[in-house]
Amino acid sequence: MPAPALPLRTERLVLRTVRPDDRAAIGAYCADPEVTRYLPFPALDDEGLTTRMDRLVAGTAPSTTGEILALAVEHDGTLVGDLMLRLAAAHSPDSSPSIAELGWVFAPSYAGRGFATEAATALIDLAFTHYPLHRLMAQLDPRNLASSRLCERLGMTFEAHTREDYAERGGGWSDTAVYGLLRREWESRGSGS
Repeated sequence: MPAPALPLRTERLVLRTVRPDDRAAIGAYCADPEVTRYLPFPALDDEGLTTRMDRLVAGTAPSTTGEILALAVEHDGTLVGDLMLRLAAAHSPDSSPSIAELGWVFAPSYAGRGFATEAATALIDLAFTHYPLHRLMAQLDPRNLASSRLCERLGMTFEAHTREDYAERGGGWSDTAVYGLLRREWESRGSGS
């Protein structure tokens, strides 16, 4: 499958592939324990940032289960966050990926401006137009109220709350909230063809 046409442009944002020179900006918000409190990785030190950057920079053209598309989100030339689309499952008759997972991380200094909603909406549109997906999902810590509200703004449906299914850093267990959006729901809101 060819890579999606990038960059994506919205009213205020540019979504493009992650570049090695994004390291400082991504490192700044991913080193913040408040930002990573509900993420599956701790506040990143230099080694952790190198690992994350390698994965993000390589995420340009996913075509099989487990691969990601990673996008840097820019506003007026400044990187404000990043998005991820991970091809999660291939349950279709032709074994092409039919489910994908969305993820996002944004710098807290840009919170409250609608950038996450605008960027994630563009990624959802790309996901359903470029890939033969039946469903998109987001899995998050239900204590992350900002991400729960974002899922709702994106038109995703709260589908499940699983108890103590994720091992926390430092011990203990946390819950997972699952949100989903089906292709037919996306199409019915006028985004689809």
